[in-house]
Amino acid sequence: MILRLSEINGPVIVIGDLHGQVKQLDLLLGKLQDRMSYYKDCWLVFIGDIVDRGDDPKRAIDYIIQLIHNRGKTSAVMGNHELVLLSALGLFGQRMQRVWSERYIREYSSKKTFESYGVLTGDLLALKNAMPEEHKKLLMNLPWGIKSDKYLIVHAGLMPELPCNKQLKAIAKRNMGNNYAPWLHEQRLVWVDPPSDCPYTVISGHVKVDEVKLTERRILVDTTGGLGGKLSAVQLPDKKVYTS
Repeated sequence: MILRLSEINGPVIVIGDLHGQVKQLDLLLGKLQDRMSYYKDCWLVFIGDIVDRGDDPKRAIDYIIQLIHNRGKTSAVMGNHELVLLSALGLFGQRMQRVWSERYIREYSSKKTFESYGVLTGDLLALKNAMPEEHKKLLMNLPWGIKSDKYLIVHAGLMPELPCNKQLKAIAKRNMGNNYAPWLHEQRLVWVDPPSDCPYTVISGHVKVDEVKLTERRILVDTTGGLGGKLSAVQLPDKKVYTS
């Protein structure tokens, strides 16, 4: 199961931060199937932050894997919660593990993730051993960005002060630099337009908004933050919004 796509073609449905909210996802996908005659022809792309906060992160990963196997045309970009979880488990090496393990337990609302895998909160070794290899493989292969026609899907956004191509190369290489990925982590990027040389409308989640925000250069789709509210999706290129 390789998801490290850089580009997809055709209509796309981008789904906001999932955070283990499987019941919400069931409702949302049910509405999409009922109301879209061409639903099966659309790519489903999850905006990242599949794990933590919500009721059942493990089942959310299972759900996405099932969609990939049964439906096809399903992908996701990596969120900061996946990046930090994988780092805390040591899957990106010991240096990243030292940087992020305590912070993941303390700062990332990770209790639900530990519970969903049936291990004690904070026991990272037990979590690593309990997580199926298929789950690790899915998360490890998440791309940091996906291009689709005139859209760029990335969890937090682009830095307005740096040239677009330089950032796209770093995103494609999943370059963590100083143990950190601004395109996944920095909340300020949600609220700013991409650099002036960027040819894409940038679609992001990462920060909860009251409703999907649609502007010429930015689209924001996280309407729950894993903390309640309706899970949202936007269909492109029509820019039509659906909620659970």
